[in-house]
Amino acid sequence: MSFDHLPPLLAEAVTARGYEALTPVQQQISELETAGRDLLVSAQTGSGKTVAFGLAMANELLEDGKLPFAASPLALVIAPTRELALQVSRELTWLYAKAGARIATCVGGMDASRERRSLNQGVHIVVGTPGRLRDHYERGALDLKTLRVAVLDEADEMLDMGFREDLEELLDGTPETRRTLLFSATMPKQIAQLAKRYQKDALRISTVGDDRGHGDISYQCITVAPSDIEGAVINLLRLHEAETAILFCATRDNVRRLHSSLIERGFAAVALSGEHSQSERNHALQALRDRRARVCVATDVAARGIDLPSLTLVVHVEIPRDAETLQHRSGRTGRAGKKGTAAIIVPYPRRRRVDGLLRGARIEAEWMNAPTAEEVREKDRERLLEKLLTPVEHEEADLELGKKLLAERTPEDIAAALVAAARGTMPPPEELIDGGKRGERPERGERPERREQFEDSVWFRMDIGRRQNADPRWLLPLLCRRGHVTKNEIGAIRIGPNETMFNIPIAIADRFAEAIQRTANVDGDEESGVNIAPAPEGPTYPPRRDNGPRGGDRGDRGGYAGRGGDRDRGPRPPLRAREGGRGEGRDFGARERSDRAPRGDRPSFGGKPGGFKGGRAPFGGKGKPARGRG
Repeated sequence: MSFDHLPPLLAEAVTARGYEALTPVQQQISELETAGRDLLVSAQTGSGKTVAFGLAMANELLEDGKLPFAASPLALVIAPTRELALQVSRELTWLYAKAGARIATCVGGMDASRERRSLNQGVHIVVGTPGRLRDHYERGALDLKTLRVAVLDEADEMLDMGFREDLEELLDGTPETRRTLLFSATMPKQIAQLAKRYQKDALRISTVGDDRGHGDISYQCITVAPSDIEGAVINLLRLHEAETAILFCATRDNVRRLHSSLIERGFAAVALSGEHSQSERNHALQALRDRRARVCVATDVAARGIDLPSLTLVVHVEIPRDAETLQHRSGRTGRAGKKGTAAIIVPYPRRRRVDGLLRGARIEAEWMNAPTAEEVREKDRERLLEKLLTPVEHEEADLELGKKLLAERTPEDIAAALVAAARGTMPPPEELIDGGKRGERPERGERPERREQFEDSVWFRMDIGRRQNADPRWLLPLLCRRGHVTKNEIGAIRIGPNETMFNIPIAIADRFAEAIQRTANVDGDEESGVNIAPAPEGPTYPPRRDNGPRGGDRGDRGGYAGRGGDRDRGPRPPLRAREGGRGEGRDFGARERSDRAPRGDRPSFGGKPGGFKGGRAPFGGKGKPARGRG
């Protein structure tokens, strides 16, 4: 493709960089109708926005095809995070290298005095984060009086992070004649207000289609028991064996814990979170680029702006808080036309929330079970065979060594040793408690396995029930993990509205009780916060009747034989004695009506016409007087 519509120096730069064609946002933003106008741009993460606004501001920076003498900044680029600011600086450096641009980067965590010296020596473009730029501006080191163009990259994220005041102070210090380019993946109300205040007759450009998810990203929802989350993540990493993968956690504590766990299992992993210094972040990113590390565990903010060409797998270890976060996280992969996979780990109780999240993001995802250990081993065998059977040129020394080995061992022994050596370099997969068999939504009429009550057993109570989406599919693994037992040692489970009762054999009840106390509230984990305690009295409510699948014959299931047919509900518990002379065991179904006062002669409850005192209202329902009763 010809780049004749670009300034010659920039056309040479993109050609030398290997560009065959501009991305849609780059093409639209560099057209003649956009020249000199304020722009409000919506584009997906990874669509080439940095180069796009680099091309857009060329007319304001170049004079007669080249940059003027460096003095006060001509362009200001504001980004939400250090990583994104450094990435923008790198992109603009190669784009304007032939023009001799001087670019200063001002971000938190770096030497502020060095940044001030760089600003004082004269620059063409300043790239930085809102807080550090505001600090330099208030100290007089950043002069914005001659600014020609201001760029707000990821504006929606900056507002979400609370940088509104910083942005307003910086923009208020620029000339009214400046050009303002505002880039945002989404356009919430706050962005519209910011654009209205600081832009004039802005041209709206959008390359976001109806499908907000990237077309080059395959979305997967991996359903797991809550206690299997970490094991599912490990099996995903082992199944895909991606060149580079990012695991997203919600907090820095969870990043630290998961990173330590991966290191212990033999993964080459690095961590990125707010507790790491800029130097540590740079080393982590360089390790990923050099392939010394293959897995990055990160928080949302720390991972902003990460651009790794080899990144093909994103795992949402913790569910994103909203559709925008899902979009930005997943956008780390599937960049520049490459394919990528975004997997969301979904504990069974959270499936409804993820369904809503995907609908809000207009993303079609494939629901599947977590990879089992056997599936990972099968994939390893396929990869190993493919690798060993690939033709290669052998050196003479290797062939000599091979002959010596054949003289000492049989070919089968050598091949087996080679396979064992290759397998030894791989972290072993995890055996999931749930077995990966219950990930799909059950079909109508399908029931979890029925569990029988042990004869000599002790009952325990959990403080969650149907209203908290309690379900044996995730309760069983939780109890196994908390109580250090197997699912065969857990008997009947009775799920009530707000609590769940289950019984344990009396022989292991003491050990189980000690284990659940030790594992309570460990690290504030969502599942360890469930309160489990002995309940010697057992359940006070009968088990729920299993009516079988809808529309089928229920006669053999202890339910209705048919509408209006015989019912077999089993023995009913005795009715409790009630106040007012109704004793225990009274037969309400056989009472005689002849001894009752005529309907019209009965007094109202409480002795007042139309009122009631104690008990329930006779006909009007809660708090309503009886109608027409005197």
